[in-house]
Amino acid sequence: MKPLLIGLGCLLMVRTIAQTPTASPLTVEKIMQDPKGWIGTSPSGIFWSEDSKTIYFNWNPTKAKGDSLYKIPLTGDRKPVKVAAAERQNLPPATGGTYNRARTLKLYEKDGDLFLLDCKPGKTGGQTVRQLTNTVERESNPAFSGDERKVVFARANNLFTISLATGEWTQVTNLDPGTKKPDPKTNEQETWLKRDQLALFDVLKERKAKKDEGEKITKAGQPKRPKQFYTEGKTVQNQRLSPDGRFVTFSLLKSAQGAKTAIVPSYVTESGFTEDLTARTKVGAPFASSEFYVYDIQRDTIQAVSTKSIPGITDAPDYAKTAPSPASVPDSNRRGPSAAEVITDTVKKTKKLADRSVTISGPIWSEDGKYAVVIIRAFDNKDRWIMRLDPATRQLKLLDRQRDEAWVSGFGPLTGMTGFLADNQTFYFPSETDGYSHLYTVNVETGEKKQLTKGKFEVQQIQLSNDKKFFYLTTNELHPGEQHFYRMAVDGGERVKLTTMTGANDVTLSPDETQLAIRYSYSNKPWELFLMKNELVTLNKGKQKPSPASTPVQLTASLTPEFQTYPWRDPAIVTIPARDGQTIYGRLYKPAKPNGKAVVFVHGAGYLQNAHKWWSQYFREYMFHNLLADKGYTVLDIDYRASAGYGRDWRTGIYRHMGGKDLTDNVDAAQWLVKTQGVDAKRIGLYGGSYGGFITLMAMFTTPDVFAAGAALRPVTDWAAYNHGYTANILNEPYADTLAYRRSSPIYFANGLKGHLLICHGMVDVNVHYQDVVRLTQRLIELRKENWEVASYPVEDHAFVEPTSWMDEYKRILKLFEERL
Repeated sequence: MKPLLIGLGCLLMVRTIAQTPTASPLTVEKIMQDPKGWIGTSPSGIFWSEDSKTIYFNWNPTKAKGDSLYKIPLTGDRKPVKVAAAERQNLPPATGGTYNRARTLKLYEKDGDLFLLDCKPGKTGGQTVRQLTNTVERESNPAFSGDERKVVFARANNLFTISLATGEWTQVTNLDPGTKKPDPKTNEQETWLKRDQLALFDVLKERKAKKDEGEKITKAGQPKRPKQFYTEGKTVQNQRLSPDGRFVTFSLLKSAQGAKTAIVPSYVTESGFTEDLTARTKVGAPFASSEFYVYDIQRDTIQAVSTKSIPGITDAPDYAKTAPSPASVPDSNRRGPSAAEVITDTVKKTKKLADRSVTISGPIWSEDGKYAVVIIRAFDNKDRWIMRLDPATRQLKLLDRQRDEAWVSGFGPLTGMTGFLADNQTFYFPSETDGYSHLYTVNVETGEKKQLTKGKFEVQQIQLSNDKKFFYLTTNELHPGEQHFYRMAVDGGERVKLTTMTGANDVTLSPDETQLAIRYSYSNKPWELFLMKNELVTLNKGKQKPSPASTPVQLTASLTPEFQTYPWRDPAIVTIPARDGQTIYGRLYKPAKPNGKAVVFVHGAGYLQNAHKWWSQYFREYMFHNLLADKGYTVLDIDYRASAGYGRDWRTGIYRHMGGKDLTDNVDAAQWLVKTQGVDAKRIGLYGGSYGGFITLMAMFTTPDVFAAGAALRPVTDWAAYNHGYTANILNEPYADTLAYRRSSPIYFANGLKGHLLICHGMVDVNVHYQDVVRLTQRLIELRKENWEVASYPVEDHAFVEPTSWMDEYKRILKLFEERL
């Protein structure tokens, strides 16, 4: 998992301390201004030239309205140079593309056309590009055929090939989006009359025989065309041709029927009229269905792959098997039938169900074309199967099943996280089987599995070397708050740590694998670009380590002189005991002159990490915490239950109860501040956005004696109003697991508010809709609560953009804490 890319720093080369002006006090106006001018813009979007001699990246040292593309040639003085428009137009895309087996050719799509890049230097030293298509309609997903003589690609609903030798196009599939018209049927009378006519009249019989023979000759003389198949309006996805050219696999997606989409009104518009923005459906809405097909070109058949043989395809989730006691749910928080009635009804419904809905991704073929592997996920996300597919029989054979009664961690099946090793039998993949995301292999012939990495850490990124002898891995094994790049043999064993700088090392390996381009940052240092050789030396007993020549060299200096005048804090990474014996990691900002006040920051997204040793995506909040510490506040930012980076049990700790362990972790952290940091228990506030706003509401409503004031920014107030993809994983579906939604939604606990509450929300938020706050506002009015206020931002979506909006919001937060703590 790569660190999130943050628009920060890049301007002039770092000045010496003697040249740096004296720091001025931090203010909300200063830290919330446009970061391009105040901080700068860090390098992002790193990619290499195919000859491994040039690094390209997005950068903005001139404070332009948009980022510009820069390059650093590795020859010469290695200074960043802005890429000219003509060169930029001719460059391959930064990501994507497919190599041939020798990695001498690369296919890619650009602007809807296909190109073939010869990776070997030409006579003039450059590389040659051949444009394969130039059409109005888009061609996409190019790949080499099994014999590498053709390019296979998708166009509209169908699959085509282009001969690299002749340029000839061949249509491989004929998938018609329409509906097949039924053949006209005749009744018994008509059938009898026709048969009788032919029996009576020789001339009719002879003419029919002549006509039939002519049609037979005409048909025999026609060129062979792909079988016509009507998709009946379903969307064709993921068409793939087998290496031997015999099979095409594809999926058909049927859109959800009757799913209502929410509308978000926009009031401040160019037209002067209120305009409606299309947003999304809500959790539990009908969802699309998917079917997986195999087209056997040799037999001229198209048939669906049955899911009935998938082990556990009818398994019901555990939560639906046992009904909770009605007493476990307070009457005041009920909506609809009792919890026991809901769960009992769910069990009845579950027993009637047959196969669960699934999506099938792939197949991923071995290089010799002998084996095909598909990755199957249940729509309820309780199961992920890796299965071998025999396309001739459409039979599936289980290789690995990961079952999680909460939800299975997701990974992309075709993004380098899975694939075949050089023996064409060993398939590698990540799994949380032992509680942490680790790398495994399975032999698709014998079924033998092997775990290659093990320990209380996560393998977050996997890349197989060009020669298929090594894995390059990004893990957090050194510390949960650090990310480093390793090399490991494909059969496991010693992992050699290649990166050396403390923090996050986001590595882009050069195509020839001799160089590492590293986006690196530390807690108080925004992202910069470094270069390092991928060179190892062998020590005693065969152990390896980076050679002395493998020292990271900084290539960019991206911070403004003004930003560097302030001594930005390096927050201490602390560990806090939770009430259930688990360890909570946090970032602690300690003031020089404590005033007894404390603020707890709650990060958003739920499954996200922020108590780490690299530059936070919450950079504005980081600067605000420095401002608070300057004023004497102690500030704590924890990775509560469900945060990323700590394994399966931590990730799923909120299953069926958001506002449970994630909230008690924040309460335990507040109590730790009192016990260890000299904080006044009656002068603690908290704030956060999105999921952090939700936790703030739950804290203010259900633990009102812990936090005296809270600022909930763009908060979810009722999980039944949020989206399906995120919410259903954690709380299942509202009509099937009413208990989970009832105890997880702040709007049902609003009567518990005692402290002072600030709510801030963008009015054109298409993620967490402004309707959430409007509904909570009405609830607070009806409850006659008085110690709360709402600030609305008419032109802001979920993530604020305008500096004036950021300033207004954080002035209100600061005022809340200054007045109420």
